[in-house]
Amino acid sequence: MLAHLSISNFAVVKQLSVNLEKGLTAITGETGAGKSIAIDALSLCLGERADANAVRSNASKAEIIAHFALATNANAKRYLDEHELTSDEDENSCFIRRVISKEGRSKAFINGIPASLQQLKGLGQHLLAIHGQNTHLQLLKEDYQRQLVDTVGNHKDSLSNVKQHFALWREKQKMLSELQAQAQQREDRLQLLTYQVRELDEFALEDGEFSELETEHKRLSNGQSLLEQAQTSFYHLYESDEGNALSILQNSIDRLGELESHDASLSPILVLLNEAAIQVEEAAGELRHYCDDLEIDPLRLQQVEARYAKAMELARKHSVMPEELFAHHQTLATEFASLGDQESLLTTLEDEVDVLKAQYLTETKALSEYRVNAAKYLASEIETQIHQMNMPHAKVAIEVNYDEFKKPSALGQDSVEIKVSTNPGQAADKLDKVVSGGELSRIGLAIQVIASDNHATPTMIFDEVDTGISGPTASIVGGLLRRLGKQVQVMCVTHLPQVAAQAHNQLFVTKLTDGESTETQMLALTKQDRVDELARLLAGDKVTKSALANAKELLKSAQSN
Repeated sequence: MLAHLSISNFAVVKQLSVNLEKGLTAITGETGAGKSIAIDALSLCLGERADANAVRSNASKAEIIAHFALATNANAKRYLDEHELTSDEDENSCFIRRVISKEGRSKAFINGIPASLQQLKGLGQHLLAIHGQNTHLQLLKEDYQRQLVDTVGNHKDSLSNVKQHFALWREKQKMLSELQAQAQQREDRLQLLTYQVRELDEFALEDGEFSELETEHKRLSNGQSLLEQAQTSFYHLYESDEGNALSILQNSIDRLGELESHDASLSPILVLLNEAAIQVEEAAGELRHYCDDLEIDPLRLQQVEARYAKAMELARKHSVMPEELFAHHQTLATEFASLGDQESLLTTLEDEVDVLKAQYLTETKALSEYRVNAAKYLASEIETQIHQMNMPHAKVAIEVNYDEFKKPSALGQDSVEIKVSTNPGQAADKLDKVVSGGELSRIGLAIQVIASDNHATPTMIFDEVDTGISGPTASIVGGLLRRLGKQVQVMCVTHLPQVAAQAHNQLFVTKLTDGESTETQMLALTKQDRVDELARLLAGDKVTKSALANAKELLKSAQSN
């Protein structure tokens, strides 16, 4: 609940500090005194945008501090924990501070920690709800009417099931739509790949084969020259009678060997010559084997040339290097298989979408049944409440119409509509066609009382929502607000004495001026102060003894309930 509110230099408020109590608190005051200032300030604590006009004239900044007690507010505690905004000193308290400079810049803090407007809004929904003079106009909207039925019905599990099944169906439907949209493009690609992959499959180039073909082609096409040059080299290294390399080396080794005893420095040279002789002899042996193994095969050359040329042709056709043709073949084959899998997936997805749609519809039908029962209960309760608010002949019906063929939604397939008849013999119709502004306010207040057990926020603020009602009806409305105050903390800005008398607490807003500046103050009223204020509300500016007597009786009667 809201425990304390402090306002500095905000609009016409110079300094205001007020403690708030449990139950129903009425806020009264003269017209134009600024009774809604506190509500405007709290709106800023809930994340509303601010501007420089909010800062009091000649002040450098405006500051609002709201203190909330969280002992029984598990939702707010959870939000603070999740966003690391919990107070280090007291987890059962929450301080929201909003500062606005005269230039229009704004800062927000939650428990002293800088916070964004989004965080203020997220936390605010767990702290308090503000109902302005136009809030009841939401009753005219179908979405809000459905939300009311869901709130009173408290069928969260069924709503959650519908949302989950809708999300699953929507996800699969999206995948299916994407595949279907790409069907022609996929078909065209499949036709091209069918030809390309078949051609490459028939050629069946192996990994690394092109490099081998290239090497073999060079060897075969130059076979005669290779053989002749190899034989010539062998001849000069080993066989020439006129002096081959090996014999020349051996001759030098023999001569220098005879001289080694005369000069030891020749020894390293002899070592090198012996090694060279061994290398020449081995090289000659390798050349002999090379010449013996070298085949000059015109038929094989023709086969290699044909395969080599085909590989070059396919590489040019696919705009890749010949060495990359094998990898390119594998890539196309993988894509071809994937497209085939997508065709299979398309059929599978169509079946899955049908199954998920059926499951979704089953859940929406179950939700619709819950809504029908909740709608009957809510209509009956609204009717009972507004009969007490000078609408004795009113009839209320809440229609829940299920349409399996409407566009699927995460909220189900129902349309919900509140219909009312206010006079005997009058056909029930939509709210905007039947009720007046005052009657709409009474229906709205009745709904707030009925739904109070399901309110997620422990504090509710009503800003002159009793506009358009008076007399006995006002007393009943006040009684309803008092009853609501037993469930949650309620604050109500009102000009009706019958409503103010029902409050557990009363605050009076007054405007003071010295001719140069104006200041709004908010004061907690004692019992006698309340009598005087109620008398003013009853009689106007001129308070009479009769008005005071009526005020005492009104307060006594209200407080005895």
